[in-house]
Amino acid sequence: MMNNYKKIFIIVSTILIVQQNLLFAINLKIQEKVRVDSINTFKLKDIHIRDPYILPDKQSGLYYLYRSASVKNKNGQELGGVEVFWSRDLKEWSGPKRVFTVLENNWISGTIWAPEIHFYKGKYYLFGTLNTNKTWKEPKPDWPAFTYRGTQIFHADSPEGPFLPFGIMPHTPIDFMALDGTLWEEDGKPYMIYCHEWVQIVDGTIEMIELKTDLSEPIGTPEFLFRASDAPWTPDKANSYVTDGCFLYRTKTGKLLMIWSSFLQNGNYAIGIAESTTGKLIGPWIHHIEPLVDENGGHGSIFLTFEGKLCLVLHQPNSPNGKERAQIFELNDEGNSLVIKGNLIMD
Repeated sequence: MMNNYKKIFIIVSTILIVQQNLLFAINLKIQEKVRVDSINTFKLKDIHIRDPYILPDKQSGLYYLYRSASVKNKNGQELGGVEVFWSRDLKEWSGPKRVFTVLENNWISGTIWAPEIHFYKGKYYLFGTLNTNKTWKEPKPDWPAFTYRGTQIFHADSPEGPFLPFGIMPHTPIDFMALDGTLWEEDGKPYMIYCHEWVQIVDGTIEMIELKTDLSEPIGTPEFLFRASDAPWTPDKANSYVTDGCFLYRTKTGKLLMIWSSFLQNGNYAIGIAESTTGKLIGPWIHHIEPLVDENGGHGSIFLTFEGKLCLVLHQPNSPNGKERAQIFELNDEGNSLVIKGNLIMD
């Protein structure tokens, strides 16, 4: 009898998800028509953004810049979402256009952090960190709240969405405060690399988990890569150590590097470089002595322009709130490391 109830529950849940996906897609189409007259043109300096991510889309010949954008439903509930700007030259940007809103029945449905869009095997995948003010553990004095947080993957046929869920659960373990998931393929297998939040474990870590070939679900269990305090550029002694914004890159000589963010002794937000000594995700990982970026900017990702220039996009400054802007720097791949050549966009 219990098996029958379980089958009925699965069928009903599947029907509800399909119905909500259809309604979500229809609603997005309506919103697109309404926003046709509200599309504006901006320079990067005019766009407030944290954790910027740029997708160079060869299919359309456009660069897409994604940022978090929450909305409220008719009941006043805040729902996390993502919107996009687009450009042909990285200087003039049009938008924004909403490409995703979290479903109300998702495991959590609050603000989205660090949206990344990856084109993988013919589809576009949104990696987003979902947040809520709901707690899972009693608070600790002088410490941030233990709230639910995790990375979930959504899919679409276009970089402009609509992005739809595979289900209503996160791809990172639900009992982890996890964030900033990114995609990497190794030996034909897709993996999510993500940060395990310092709020939960004090010394934040970078971890990985294998995904199904269609990215719909995780496979197996998380594997530890390194902790924030391992890096020589982080403070010698601190009450906590942050890991943010992991992103992987293979150099021209085959070295596997990871850029990631934390804080320096002077309090500046920074980007460091970690290197896998085996060229494999599992490592071991060592850390370059000097950070790549040390001037209160971080959470970067790397992309190639259509002209073949290697670039880093990040937000700077990290504070005060409201002043954050996307900065694009040209990088030099030196084979064993990465070096900033200078600003790509000067205004």
